[in-house]
Amino acid sequence: MSKEQSYVLKAWEVTLRKTQQAKKRANSVFGTVSVSPHTDNDVTSDENDDETTTNRSSLEEFYLAERVLPNGDYYTGQWYDNFPHGQGKYLWTDGCMYIGEWYNGKTMGHGKFGWPSGATYEGEFKSGYIDGIGTYTGPSGDAYKGQWVMNLKHGHGVKSFANGDAYDGEWRRGLQEGQGKYQWSDGCHYTGEWKNGTIYGKGSFVWTNGNRYDGCWDEGFPRGNGTYKWDDGSFYVGNWSKDPEEMNGTYYPSGNEGNLEWDPKDLFSNLSEYTICSGERVPMLPSQKKLSVWNSSKRIEKPRRMSVDGRVSVGVDRAFEKMNMWGNETGEEGSDLRKELDAELMRLDAEGFQSLKSSHLPMKLPKAGRKQGVTISKGHRNYDLMLNLQLGIRHSVGRQAPAASLDLKPSAFDPKDKIWRRFPREGTKHTPPHQSTEFKWKDYCPLVFRSLRKLFKVDSADYMLSICGDDALRELSSPGKSGSFFYLTNDDRYMIKTMKKSETKVLLRMLAAYYNHVRAFENSLVIRFFGLHCVKLNGPTQKKVRFVIMGNLFRSKYSVHRRFDLKGSSLGRTTDKPESEIDSNTILKDQDLGFIFRLQKAWYQEFTRQIDKDCEFLEQERIMDYSLLVGIHFREASVARELIPSGARTPIGESEEEAGHRLSRSEVDELLPDPSRWASIRLGTNMPARAERTMRKSDTELELVGEPTGEFYEVVMIFGIIDILQDYDISKKLEHAYKSIQYDPTSISAVDPRLYSRRFRDFIFKVFTDDI
Repeated sequence: MSKEQSYVLKAWEVTLRKTQQAKKRANSVFGTVSVSPHTDNDVTSDENDDETTTNRSSLEEFYLAERVLPNGDYYTGQWYDNFPHGQGKYLWTDGCMYIGEWYNGKTMGHGKFGWPSGATYEGEFKSGYIDGIGTYTGPSGDAYKGQWVMNLKHGHGVKSFANGDAYDGEWRRGLQEGQGKYQWSDGCHYTGEWKNGTIYGKGSFVWTNGNRYDGCWDEGFPRGNGTYKWDDGSFYVGNWSKDPEEMNGTYYPSGNEGNLEWDPKDLFSNLSEYTICSGERVPMLPSQKKLSVWNSSKRIEKPRRMSVDGRVSVGVDRAFEKMNMWGNETGEEGSDLRKELDAELMRLDAEGFQSLKSSHLPMKLPKAGRKQGVTISKGHRNYDLMLNLQLGIRHSVGRQAPAASLDLKPSAFDPKDKIWRRFPREGTKHTPPHQSTEFKWKDYCPLVFRSLRKLFKVDSADYMLSICGDDALRELSSPGKSGSFFYLTNDDRYMIKTMKKSETKVLLRMLAAYYNHVRAFENSLVIRFFGLHCVKLNGPTQKKVRFVIMGNLFRSKYSVHRRFDLKGSSLGRTTDKPESEIDSNTILKDQDLGFIFRLQKAWYQEFTRQIDKDCEFLEQERIMDYSLLVGIHFREASVARELIPSGARTPIGESEEEAGHRLSRSEVDELLPDPSRWASIRLGTNMPARAERTMRKSDTELELVGEPTGEFYEVVMIFGIIDILQDYDISKKLEHAYKSIQYDPTSISAVDPRLYSRRFRDFIFKVFTDDI
């Protein structure tokens, strides 16, 4: 295709979209035109009628149809542009049936879906998915009425089970989560908090005999503080746990002595009989049902073509014939369209087509970077420091300690709560002999970090094995901008960062708020801390090295092809490396970003909620200069390492060849109903998404987010908020004042925490959006 033809084609696509939108608006205002159903034979029976049929269909694309499709499926209802559109009924050969509203071949609006098993769903649909308010009734009697998002119960809903149980409350991703009431068939009921389909948090269980338990729960059983009350007024108050060593409490009689022999462990055996019914699974999701392609004679041997924005142009070639744009006919409609095309061509010529050309340059995977870090072996300048660190961690984590409860006293967060331990080379009764230099070891708030590791489900043995095992640590080749050094464990699970004294003070000051925040929000995106320690080396300098142990965000089964550090500021926010030196380990910045990330709706809603909560927490702690670290794994690439675009969502009924390489609807449908796979993904970890390429109009620093091009790539994303230990101290205030004289104050990183939080969120919510 010549350059001129490609320009004309681009202009035609723009004009075609405008005219189709105008037709839809006209149909919605003046109603639709219906004609008698016709078949392929009707069109081809008489060559003399071909031109008449073509002209008539160009005016009457919205009509009633009744068709038996090639695979045996049956459809009757309104039809538009080769797809069901409007009200219609579709019957699949396997017995599934849908009656309701359609939009461009997808169930959209209100409708009813029936399965051959007798199960039914009646309610709202969106883009082929059960989405909105609706009622599902299963074949064995299960029923759910409430809110849905992408085939999953999400929001408030009421479910009655076939065994007589019932639940009324909040749902998330298909499971009970939030506030809700579950009533068993025998009349006992629980009212309180839920998480991932289990009783978790604070709530009350009431038996039919009047007894009740009020308190904390974990995975369906009492855990933590709680009170068991009898109907006669006596009660037992204490700390509850499945582990007898953790359980303790006091019994208070009401006057009679009838319950003195009661054992608190009996409560657990009693509750084990009350399980949460999982209910029925939807046998076949409506979004998994594909439409058979109906090829009209007007489209025979006219393949679909990808538009510049990545969408498949439905009926493009037919529209070419009907408009007769390149012929000698000079009808009024053709003349008007020709004028629109000329105007569009002039506009495109004026812009020089630079963005159009550049947007179609193929993207390639960056060259793979080497394994990060240099192994610290004997002779390395920090070899003794590494041995000291490993000895201290092994001592801190391995020593016996009482079982940690997640309910901590304020004294546990006191910065003065620290333990010094001397490690001479010959050893002591508390420390082993070693070959390193003598040193002193300090643990900051040990009980808090022990509880954090428990909260983050970190196994102590695995933790010690990663950090203190036979494998040496790796030191990153260059220190960070702050001057800190970073070390990685050999399994890439943990990162160790040396700390300035000011950062240590900030972490200790905000530790209580941090603990409460990550405990309240399991999916918090802020970096996870596992320990804060200090090594004091013997010698004339008495050097102190403080360090924090964090989770390594990019430890994943997926290789990370691109890394971005995003703050929402523009000054200096670009990499200083030439293109030839950029590899998969290079950290790119705001102005290097050339994508918008589209998350599935349920994930996007959770993402925006969590970003808001995390930013509110950091703002309250007067923290600024943090960033969202983002890693991208591209799912599809050619042998030549060229990225394969996925295009936009393909209309239902396209062949695999037309659909191209993308995360298929069936893959999404397999993922959505399986809670175990959702749990393994977690917000910010191994999340499927689509990355839409963007192009900037200019190289000015004012434009952080470019214009979408419609070019999509299937990706897996990893992200989290890092660098949360910089408060708005006097040095940052001076930096802000100095740079504000030279640059736009809103473009610099050092700003007031409130302004920083607002700017950060505004930028992130432009870069991330929902995949409609």
